[in-house]
Amino acid sequence: MHPILIVLILAVIQGIAEFLPISSSGHLVIFGRFLGKATESPTMEIILHAGTLGSILVVFWRRILNLLTSDRRVIPLLIVGTIPAAVVGLTLKSQCEWLLKNPLLAGCMLLVTGGILIVLGRLKPREGEYQSMSWWSAIAVGAFQAVAVLPGVSRSGSTILGGRMLGLKNDDSVTFSFLLAIPAIGGATVLALKDVVETIQAGEALDYSLTEMALGAVVSFIVGIVALKWLIGWSKQDRLHWFAWWCIPFGIVVIVLALTHVI
Repeated sequence: MHPILIVLILAVIQGIAEFLPISSSGHLVIFGRFLGKATESPTMEIILHAGTLGSILVVFWRRILNLLTSDRRVIPLLIVGTIPAAVVGLTLKSQCEWLLKNPLLAGCMLLVTGGILIVLGRLKPREGEYQSMSWWSAIAVGAFQAVAVLPGVSRSGSTILGGRMLGLKNDDSVTFSFLLAIPAIGGATVLALKDVVETIQAGEALDYSLTEMALGAVVSFIVGIVALKWLIGWSKQDRLHWFAWWCIPFGIVVIVLALTHVI
């Protein structure tokens, strides 16, 4: 398959699944098995994450600006909320990175995401605001994010559920979820950048050309903006549980394919 087509597919998957509650890591692992080794590229990983990080900065720019002025109390909450995922992510990456690329695990965890979304749909409306969260609540939401290190568990779905369970209203749980994503995605990008630097230092060629990398960044950025606005709109209408009916059937199909060694 032509590299540009692979880049387009990966960028669209990343842009959609990073924000909609269906797990970008799970989908990239699964579709990566069909696209081949070309998908296992730290260079492209950086580019795609940078594109979706840009989507968050554009959509939530007012909230981010408030962090520097009226909502400065939230910054420490984001820091402590990032710690659980950082600990889990670094541990898994150093000790059992193969687990993060296992399609069978991704299929099983898609079922978990489906369950998370069904529970989310059954919660009653809450009225809490993220600016008033306690440190322990921020750590608790961070724990939900840590679970999403596993491929197939949706980061947005799990953290929004965590926020709602801790009393946040829909809009505030979505906002805190994606403010929390900034250090999480930024951290993942830094780790991938480290791999790229090591590749360059070893005198090896990068996996993609500058044109292909630029294309991946732009596509994931644009698709990410659309997907993020879609998620915000559906969250306000309390429809996020609808995505369970993608995660559960798709997860079952993936499990069958993995057990029969098709992927």
